[in-house]
Amino acid sequence: MSASFNETVLDSWAAFQQSPLALPAATVGVGILMTLAYPTLFSSKKSTDIRELGGLSILTAWPFFSRRHDFLKEHFATSGENMFTFKVLHHAVTAMKGEEARKAFFDTKSLNFTEGYKILMGAAPRLTDVDKSAQQPEEVSWFNKQLSILMNKKRLSDVIPTLFDDVQARMDGWGKEGRMDPFKDIYDLVFQMTVRMATCRELASDIEEIKRLQADYWTLEKSATPTALLLPWFPSKAKRDKEAATKDLFMKLYGYVELRRAADVPSADAIDLLLAEGLSTEHIVGFILNVIFAGVVNTGINSCWALLFLSYNKEWKEKVTAEVNALVETHTNSTSDEPLHKRLAAIPISVWEDEMPVMDTVIRETIRLVVNGAALRRNLDDDLHVSSKIIPKGNFVAYQVSDAHFNPDIYTNPMEFDPRRFGPGREEDKKQTFAYLGWGAGMKVAKLEIKIIVALFLAGYEYDVVDSAGNFPKSLPKPDYNDIQQARPVGDPCFIQFKRVVE
Repeated sequence: MSASFNETVLDSWAAFQQSPLALPAATVGVGILMTLAYPTLFSSKKSTDIRELGGLSILTAWPFFSRRHDFLKEHFATSGENMFTFKVLHHAVTAMKGEEARKAFFDTKSLNFTEGYKILMGAAPRLTDVDKSAQQPEEVSWFNKQLSILMNKKRLSDVIPTLFDDVQARMDGWGKEGRMDPFKDIYDLVFQMTVRMATCRELASDIEEIKRLQADYWTLEKSATPTALLLPWFPSKAKRDKEAATKDLFMKLYGYVELRRAADVPSADAIDLLLAEGLSTEHIVGFILNVIFAGVVNTGINSCWALLFLSYNKEWKEKVTAEVNALVETHTNSTSDEPLHKRLAAIPISVWEDEMPVMDTVIRETIRLVVNGAALRRNLDDDLHVSSKIIPKGNFVAYQVSDAHFNPDIYTNPMEFDPRRFGPGREEDKKQTFAYLGWGAGMKVAKLEIKIIVALFLAGYEYDVVDSAGNFPKSLPKPDYNDIQQARPVGDPCFIQFKRVVE
């Protein structure tokens, strides 16, 4: 790259860092001192009639960031109530559960998704935090609009053969047989696919560059530590690493967007489609970052656990394998000597989306068992009335998804893997309002990516889940619901023992 181009990128990065929306360290420091100086008692506040957790607020809130699932579960059990409030710096967070709270949480338009995740997650970089002159539109509708441009059926049909090529190349690197860590190797597949879907071929075909991008991504995911979120003024290693990784990601992606902007002939890749919409380089970079952070974790977690659940539930493994093999026989040339991934890639996108009922229920049940973190919102308008309680304007709100997904009044034996629960005659997910809480706008492409990985694995390999000693476990490990980024198994790690049987 030329010196002038580098200067342009550095100038953009410098602007990126000057945000009127970012809280100055001194202001945050004063806020922390105030919260430390004025601990609250465990009592009901007259203004809201919601019990507030006492003690030093920074210590009370600490486990919300270090073991969020257990923190919410334990405090609901201790209080015996459906709501409680605690402080994060100078912000108030109200946790709530129950069907009425769930209805309010997901139906109330004043509960803002973006604002909720700003303070309470903190990992994903946002252009709005750093550059007034190039503010990234934050509305979910804006993000969904750009996503719809990339995820229409025609583009998915065009890109699906390349996705299969990418996955096959990664799988070839595993060898013919062996043992692999799904929470590393499957995540590598998903990251490759997400970059392919959201950027351009120059980046998606450069494996070494993707490795560097992935390293920055995981640095940012792991940077949302309790120290970084509750003590943002403290010069911790996580804070320094986050700043360095954010800059590196910004500059790399900026370079690829400008590379495509200068191209003589536009391609059908994501960056070119977004350029055709008239978006600025900064907006495109921000959008790509959001796609990566929204897609990699959810798709990676559910791909890993779908394979593990199927390994431990042989009946469903056979059902899904039979469904995939039937599609290959029905929609491809059965006498073809093309490799498996080429034949799978020839199956029409409409079939992947609409003609895989067994796979769909397996994915649905995997999501129910695995996606059980806290959904976060912020009340931006008027005071919110829920169950005769008042949640003031400005409060953050947290709803633990497991309140629905693990509710025995909704789901029979809720901790068991049982895709039949969604079938005719049972339909347990329809017993209450919002009883099933899957994904939002990205679900379509996430499900496609999961299906590609699972189909290629089931049709091409014999495999079993094993423990660290290489033995089939007596019981399948459970996801660590406090592990927001990867949901690795609690306790000893597990692996996939595999052997390639179809090329």
